[in-house]
Amino acid sequence: MFCVSAIRATPNPVLETFFKYQGIGNDFVVIDRRESAIDVDEVMSRRLCDRHYGIGADGVLAILPEAGTAGRMVVHNADGSIAEMCGNGLRCVVKYLAENDPQKPNRLKVATGAGVLDSEIEWGVHGVERVTVAMGPARLEAPILPHGGPFVRKPIDGHLGTAVSMGNPHLVLLDVPPSEAGKRGPALELHPLFSHRTNVEFVEPREEGGLRVTVWERGVGLTLACGTGACAAVVASALDGRSPFDQWVPVELPGGVLDIKVASNLSQVWLKGAVRFVFHGSVP
Repeated sequence: MFCVSAIRATPNPVLETFFKYQGIGNDFVVIDRRESAIDVDEVMSRRLCDRHYGIGADGVLAILPEAGTAGRMVVHNADGSIAEMCGNGLRCVVKYLAENDPQKPNRLKVATGAGVLDSEIEWGVHGVERVTVAMGPARLEAPILPHGGPFVRKPIDGHLGTAVSMGNPHLVLLDVPPSEAGKRGPALELHPLFSHRTNVEFVEPREEGGLRVTVWERGVGLTLACGTGACAAVVASALDGRSPFDQWVPVELPGGVLDIKVASNLSQVWLKGAVRFVFHGSVP
């Protein structure tokens, strides 16, 4: 652990404490705003995420107060836009909240743009090691598509795609290899089928079982991991008969492996994986 300070030549600057976390390479700046209840703005989120002139991250996670929960997570993408949900980000927030709670809880409820979600916490010698999140239902209807959907194994730009909402929109391509993500992702993110843009998953089977996935993330681009993207990929694969329902399915992303389980009626999707603290510091 080390501490970083980025202070301009300004007398007595007001400093903001931040915490850097990552879930299998999907990295975030966490800012606790539960006392002020003031969210981070678009300019600040872009500045903090900048990997050359800022801290560097895939997104900023602001924690705001929310009655009946440990807090509300607001997800700011690297481009300053707001995401409804982020599975790896939620696991990072849960680790931060749990390790700063004197009760050292085994479960936490956190409010998100996809509703209040429950998490199970696995403690180790050095704090929270793994977090399992009940991500809520997978949806094939509105609001992911303006016309309501469903859009399952249907043609889109020469491929067959399945649209899945995990609180945020996803387009899963089961037959387009992950190596195509950087080439085809930008245009598909902006496809007119999705009024609020979409995340895009490029999927192939793993020889050892499960799936290999690369995600073109809406508002971010290529990332080492995407929790909701891994969930959407397993949902689409299970609907196509390639992966089992009600069993843990390993999903290999560039940053590591997540485990996903999908209820047969799509009423719940679970996401499990490791989460790590990187460093903390302060910025003006």
